[in-house]
Amino acid sequence: MDLGKKLREALSKLTGKPYVDENDVKALIKDLQRVLISSDVNVKLVLALSKKIEERALKAEKLQALTLKEHVTKIVYEELVALMGTTYSPRLDKHKILMCGLYGSGKTTSCAKLAHFYKTRGLSVALVGADTDRPAAQEQLEQLAKQVGAAYYTIKGEKVPAKIAADALKRSKEEVVIVDSAGRNAFDGHLVEELRAIAEVLKPDENYLVVSADIGQIAGKQAAEFNTAVPLSGVIVTKMDGSGKGGGALSSVASSDSKISFIGTGEKPSDFEIYNSEKFVGRLLGVPDIGALMEKIKEISKESGIEKIETEELTIESFYEQLKAAKKLGPLGNVFSMLGAADIPKEMVQQSEDKLKKFESMINSMTKQEKKQASLLKNNASRISRIAKGSGCSEKDVREFLSQFEKMEKMMTMFKRDRGFRKKMEKMMSGMGGIPGMGKMKT
Repeated sequence: MDLGKKLREALSKLTGKPYVDENDVKALIKDLQRVLISSDVNVKLVLALSKKIEERALKAEKLQALTLKEHVTKIVYEELVALMGTTYSPRLDKHKILMCGLYGSGKTTSCAKLAHFYKTRGLSVALVGADTDRPAAQEQLEQLAKQVGAAYYTIKGEKVPAKIAADALKRSKEEVVIVDSAGRNAFDGHLVEELRAIAEVLKPDENYLVVSADIGQIAGKQAAEFNTAVPLSGVIVTKMDGSGKGGGALSSVASSDSKISFIGTGEKPSDFEIYNSEKFVGRLLGVPDIGALMEKIKEISKESGIEKIETEELTIESFYEQLKAAKKLGPLGNVFSMLGAADIPKEMVQQSEDKLKKFESMINSMTKQEKKQASLLKNNASRISRIAKGSGCSEKDVREFLSQFEKMEKMMTMFKRDRGFRKKMEKMMSGMGGIPGMGKMKT
């Protein structure tokens, strides 16, 4: 079940009405209850949330500038933010981290994602393979360390995790040290002893528990159990991109007095973000998260070595580089969600992704000169025919691409030269939807 889609549908029933009364508010609350309970949010938490929304919507004084619809929508947003926990602020200095979790939670992958997170913020990182229980866990972490550019330490054949951690501490010179510990099928006494032994040697500044979103409200129970073994700094929730139980996992962790620190939103090292309850709920409700999108673009541009568009002439060659970078943003559905357009039909998104693939094939079939000088292709039937054959596309497809590129070229020229046009575009981007009366979203 898509929690965000169902929440947006419930709210749209209210916001689509010409007039809202007490019965409409109560009907919305019933819809919210059904949506949240079916998403595995604890019934007691849902009932408490419902009571707060009803009391505030019908009894609290609303701002004069807001209609009742806007007043209720604002309250739903604020109460969902409170339900999903507080926003996390990770430390960005020299420190040691112990990662723990059960089998299947995505703990080892999260170690690499966390390493990538710190690497992109200018810190040197070491990953330590102290999982001596799962076969090939150390080899997996070593490969992931190479992938994200982190140092790697372990002792092959050593069966005592605490000894591996102690050895890594002696040898490492990196600013952030992340230790991957062993998991189990269930929380037990042996796991507690192992974690405490590593913690005694490592003296971690942060202890993170990794849980999978698909376990729903059991995540809160796991957080409470692990907290008795090593005091948790935060919980990393993985598989948030595909689980309908994500809301249940987040709300149960928050209710257990543990902090959600990061969420994993995909398979790539970059599909990992600091948990921000306002942004998370905003995306669920269809509020644009332009800040997150811009941050991701900035990170990818830095990694790819792409020059800023303002200082670069737009050619098919430079467009191709930007196209490759755009693909690193992840599935277009996620990008549209950040833009507040989460409910764009799947067929349209699929069509857009198919077009990107076609564009890529066409560009690969062009000569170096054609990529640098698009005018060579204009009305040149023989060149267009060659590119179509080489890319497996039709001549009509090639002409459509060239037409779109020409429009883009004109727009970028206007954007760079015409400050008035640029301000209009920026204003349009900043005004893409949002919840009335909430003020500017934090980014």
